[in-house]
Amino acid sequence: QVQLVESGGGLVQAGGSLRLACTTSGFSLDDSYIGWFRQAPGKQRAGVSCIDNADGETYYASAVKGRFTVSADTRANVVYLQMNNLRPTDTGVYYCATRCHLPNAIKEDSRMNYWGQGTQVTISS
Repeated sequence: QVQLVESGGGLVQAGGSLRLACTTSGFSLDDSYIGWFRQAPGKQRAGVSCIDNADGETYYASAVKGRFTVSADTRANVVYLQMNNLRPTDTGVYYCATRCHLPNAIKEDSRMNYWGQGTQVTISS
């Protein structure tokens, strides 16, 4: 069955870096898109980044553009989110999903709507 498992979260100081991983199984990552979302305390879940492995395009929310980089190792079935120059406002639970939701990248398929369990990212000031 389809599974997504996030890892790599933690507590870092502002200005630091983290790399999240989304390990997938049960489907081919080669021609799939994967979205990263985060839910900050008291806020709704929001799209952060997206990668479409079918054409290699990547997308970012304006708040993270230039600081975050999404990539995929399709042979290992893993999608990464490299997060640099982290800010306290980046704090939240980060999820990966088989969908994308950004102003310039809404990708979804009702037959393929899966989420990971989330990983906590906490940035201290």
